[in-house]
Amino acid sequence: MKFGYTIVYVPSVADTLTFYKEAFGLETRFLHESGQYGELNTGETVLAFASHSMGEMNLDGHYQKLDLNAPPFGVELAFVTDDVASSSAKAVAAGAIVVKEPTTKPWGQVVAYVRAIEGSLIELCSPIGG
Repeated sequence: MKFGYTIVYVPSVADTLTFYKEAFGLETRFLHESGQYGELNTGETVLAFASHSMGEMNLDGHYQKLDLNAPPFGVELAFVTDDVASSSAKAVAAGAIVVKEPTTKPWGQVVAYVRAIEGSLIELCSPIGG
């Protein structure tokens, strides 16, 4: 078995894909013609988005929608970058909300946190040991 997908349920798949391109430079790999499902080109493991209506269908409504007015869920999406400060500023310019400015961890890694437009908690971090 291998980890294949992370799927985030969102109000608008197309808007979310556009945000992730503008904020993080991630290109769309696939967007279904229905607009209900899309994927980003993120490497071997897929980061995908599905509409809330698909979530209702898949899970019979038994899931909690992300809410920017509530604290983030205890899950984060982490993107590794060589320039955390610049990447964080680019994300904010695209509409992300700052949760925590870039800081250096005791092990030398630089980390910042933002919320994406759909409410996901995003970690922007330098490579460990970098």
